[in-house]
Amino acid sequence: MAFRLLAQAARRIPASTLAVVAGGATVATCHGAGVDRARLVELEAQVGKLAKLIGEDVESTTGQGDMVFSWDREKTACFPADCPRDCQSDMHGGFTEDPATGTVYTGIPGYGFCAISPDLTTWARLGSDPRLKDNIHGLCCFVDAAGRTVVALAQNDDERVLIVAASTGAVLGELAMPKGGEFAFAPANAYYSKKPPQQMPNGAPHRARFACTDVAYLDGKLYVVTGYCDGDFVLTATLGAEGEWTWGPLAWGGKGSGAGEFDTAHGVFAFGGKIYVANREAHEVVEFSKDGDFLRSLPDIPDTARVCNVARSEKYFVMNALEPIRHTPAKTAPIFAHDGDALRSVIEPGVLGIPVLKHLHHTWPHYAPDGRLYLLIHGWSEGKFAVLKHEPQGRPSVPRGWRYWKPEDRGF
Repeated sequence: MAFRLLAQAARRIPASTLAVVAGGATVATCHGAGVDRARLVELEAQVGKLAKLIGEDVESTTGQGDMVFSWDREKTACFPADCPRDCQSDMHGGFTEDPATGTVYTGIPGYGFCAISPDLTTWARLGSDPRLKDNIHGLCCFVDAAGRTVVALAQNDDERVLIVAASTGAVLGELAMPKGGEFAFAPANAYYSKKPPQQMPNGAPHRARFACTDVAYLDGKLYVVTGYCDGDFVLTATLGAEGEWTWGPLAWGGKGSGAGEFDTAHGVFAFGGKIYVANREAHEVVEFSKDGDFLRSLPDIPDTARVCNVARSEKYFVMNALEPIRHTPAKTAPIFAHDGDALRSVIEPGVLGIPVLKHLHHTWPHYAPDGRLYLLIHGWSEGKFAVLKHEPQGRPSVPRGWRYWKPEDRGF
């Protein structure tokens, strides 16, 4: 249902008791001290300007079936007020979650590694290691073989995977680029054993050799994808008896269009004992066994979708395109809810009037303590953080400019 955007008077949100996410962490809260008022007023002003620019009403909900959402401006406004604007515009990462506590983790380049409280109202900056201010492109939270709750951080620009303590952000280990010979997969060994040339022509661009883009954990193994370089693989690492992560022996993939090969393996996610890879430039999500056997590409992924990442709610895979779908009038990239067999909802944040959200980098489904589902959005290119709220009784929308979308054929 469309609604008119009115300049709202600044209002104070009732204060609530906020749990400290981690002892000794730098905490930024959206409640109290006028922080929420200033940010909410700013958001309202931005939306008002955007509505005039696009010359149309802004919708109150988006999505179909049982996956309809609205924009939660108050939780969006909880983004830490002390995060500089240039850090916000450089956002190029994603989210993960500790299933035992509901704490969500993310990274903001130049600002640091952050924990978000389960109710999404409190941000805590964790750790003092300067490496945590480098870009965290993908991450996953898990309990390691030593019984510690840790978060693995894939840092594409710095060509490393950091292992940090979830409670404090202390760096516990680092996985650097393989040297070659660690894997039972000849293409990976050949790629990493070949040394880069020492002499480069003036002006020749640097080509990263281990630009890791995301990481997942399953049955004692880390699965790392390296989609931002010529070595477009899934690599694995295990925790040794001495407490250090080491590469191998499982690896697969490589640049190509064949079954199990990749054209920018951008995101990786473990679910149901399987590994799912967002093969971005092939516009597909690929399902593998945990041993790397190609099983299938998920059906019904839209053409030109450029899917960046994959996550999972209780019922659906949740994934996002990088940019607006080509040949449609969409103004921002969509989010997809997919049940494994068919696309069930197209969620278009752009129709909600959220400013600076043309490109999406990651979407994470999160259940708050009250059981309500939220979608957390990590934008890219003039990046933006946003929160969408599930509206079980919300009015469904019709995807703009899409062919062959028949709700009656999709169980609605």
